[in-house]
Amino acid sequence: MKIDVFTLFPEWFDWFYGQRHVRNSVEAGTELRLFNYRDSTPLGGGQVDDAPYGGGAGMVLRVDVVDAALSAAYADGREPSRVLVLAPSGRQLDETLARELASEPHVALLSGRYEGIDERVRDHLATDAVSIGPYVLSGGELAAMVVADAIIRKLPGALGHADSAVEESFSEALGGAPEYPHYTRPASYRGWGVPDVLLSGDHERVREWRMEESRRRGDGTTE
Repeated sequence: MKIDVFTLFPEWFDWFYGQRHVRNSVEAGTELRLFNYRDSTPLGGGQVDDAPYGGGAGMVLRVDVVDAALSAAYADGREPSRVLVLAPSGRQLDETLARELASEPHVALLSGRYEGIDERVRDHLATDAVSIGPYVLSGGELAAMVVADAIIRKLPGALGHADSAVEESFSEALGGAPEYPHYTRPASYRGWGVPDVLLSGDHERVREWRMEESRRRGDGTTE
């Protein structure tokens, strides 16, 4: 799979590249590429933004700049199957969308900055708009990392144990519910104990307990 990220700050992704599961995925064949809008901008002096029509605070990433970046990246005609612009008003990222994107051969993520991206990018250059939550960030880089991470951990070879992604929050194995609680040593700490069932050695009881706890979390039940 190929994941391309378009950004004004590729250095932000140095940390992301260094994460073990990302390295594992790249070694297993995933391509994670970064493209800087400034490298292909058609404007002088590395300009990428402009004042919004109609007035208002902030600057807007220009449509011609984004178009030029996409054209330069895919001059060989090998365009991505999905081009996602990261925007607070986009489709909310969830487990269903993460699985959907992980099944694609090639995905591009368009990070915005400043006041946002010219709406014509969303209307004419992107196939989707995706949001990681109903709040505003200073730019799309963190959102791009979140989306890329949600995709990568579903790809073969990313996680150290193949079963790690089977029973996790919102997975099919848990019926889309949050993951059950986890405990480890010590069995008692400051009077806070571990549920007896987890110490019983009865794997069937443990499985049933975990599924019930997952269901309760999904229902918002605490008792």
